[in-house]
Amino acid sequence: MTARTTLLDAGVRSALQALSATAKRGFGDPELAELVQIRASRLNHCAFCLDLHLTIARKHGVDERRLDLLDAWEEAEDVFDARERAALELTDAVTVLTDGFVPDEVYERAARHFDGTELAHLIALVTVINSWNRLMAGRRIPPGSTEW
Repeated sequence: MTARTTLLDAGVRSALQALSATAKRGFGDPELAELVQIRASRLNHCAFCLDLHLTIARKHGVDERRLDLLDAWEEAEDVFDARERAALELTDAVTVLTDGFVPDEVYERAARHFDGTELAHLIALVTVINSWNRLMAGRRIPPGSTEW
């Protein structure tokens, strides 16, 4: 078996939890916040975060069809509106950073749908879920685990 740690410093955990809560609260759209976190977690192959955020999304009443089609959001225009697609496109760009930065046109599309405060919180939300994904997947924390 590969050596790994399940330990996470309590201060790091608390800081990330506080950042997550602040970003979600400032963003102000709990359903879209969960879709964004699920999308990033899928891109990062983080089973722990997927399990957690799919459960939360269902508790918020997110329709199963939306969860099923999240990987094909670009083609599902009848499922995701323009605002949601802009948030998901920004999520993809921040998560993958193919060119080392978010392309201007992606940022501009998002800025048409979110004011400055919402956009700042959306970017913070994507950034923090990417951090969680790396902490959990990097340590191979399994879905549903309470030992982290």
